[in-house]
Amino acid sequence: MPSVVGLLEQRELTARRRLDNLREEADRIQAELVVAEREWNEWVIARSRVDEVLSSGGDVAGPGAAEEPSDRGEPCALPASSEAAKPKSVVPMWRAGLAWSALSVDYQRILQVLADRNRLGQGSLTCQEMAGSFGLDPVPAKVEALRSKAKRLTARGWLAEPAPGRFTLAKAVAGPGGGS
Repeated sequence: MPSVVGLLEQRELTARRRLDNLREEADRIQAELVVAEREWNEWVIARSRVDEVLSSGGDVAGPGAAEEPSDRGEPCALPASSEAAKPKSVVPMWRAGLAWSALSVDYQRILQVLADRNRLGQGSLTCQEMAGSFGLDPVPAKVEALRSKAKRLTARGWLAEPAPGRFTLAKAVAGPGGGS
């Protein structure tokens, strides 16, 4: 008859092997997710560029024409299509004067929650806390989706990450009306 300790060791080893296999699979899936997200972003950019060209009504200006300043030395206005947020839009780099409306609603919600906390002097939030404030179950899929968005906002200058996994508004980012 096998010993109890021996049976426990056997089960522990089996559980450890399963855990290792699942971690390897999760790492593989995470790597595939990064590649798929990059590819999706490229398609979003391509579609956006095609929409821009088609909405210009066939106006064939040379490359860089949109970037030339006017005769009075003022910068050209951005086309209206780049001002309004579209579902699944690419997050623009933050710059002074850029309104929150340039972001999709999901990103605006993240900024609003962090702005509210900032106004109340409550500091940074984790993605799990954000999920709770949005009324979402703090399950890994929801938290990771928020983390992806928060990291994207951080990379583009909208948010700061003072400590790993904790997010707050970047110092330069103001309220939704100001945009600067």
